[in-house]
Amino acid sequence: MDNKIIHAFYGKGKGKTSAAIGQAVRDVKEGERVTIIQFLKGKESKEFGILSKLEPEVQFFRFDRSETAYRDLSIEEKEEEKQNILNGVHFARKVIETGESNIIVLDELLGVLDMGVLDMESIIELLTTEGDYRKLYVTGNILPEELMEYFNVISEIDLKKDETVQ
Repeated sequence: MDNKIIHAFYGKGKGKTSAAIGQAVRDVKEGERVTIIQFLKGKESKEFGILSKLEPEVQFFRFDRSETAYRDLSIEEKEEEKQNILNGVHFARKVIETGESNIIVLDELLGVLDMGVLDMESIIELLTTEGDYRKLYVTGNILPEELMEYFNVISEIDLKKDETVQ
């Protein structure tokens, strides 16, 4: 497709994943197929289980095997989980290349970079993979300056106040 849009949702604020998935679900009403691939959050994150009701138009994948988030794992557990995350990245590349979905969400792809699971070159390679999709949404806390040129749209989600955290 010619008019691909690559959109980053990043920042310290809450709701980056919800914003990206919300945009993708809006596209479902236009007949689009959506693939969501979530990284780093572990299997315990059940916040988007409701998406199973939108199958087959929306497909949701997690490659994490650990019950808890990657950041909370021991060094040994992180090494084991790293291969699962890399399998998810390879799957993401296939989804991009094959065009099986028009809309793709790579939730916490920027976090995969932050955590050192992938390097900058690998992220750039994934973002520039040729494929037949319309929109690619990427989330994470930090968007390095070197990556900004690869995005058509960048939304920074900031946190102004949060009294719920102790």
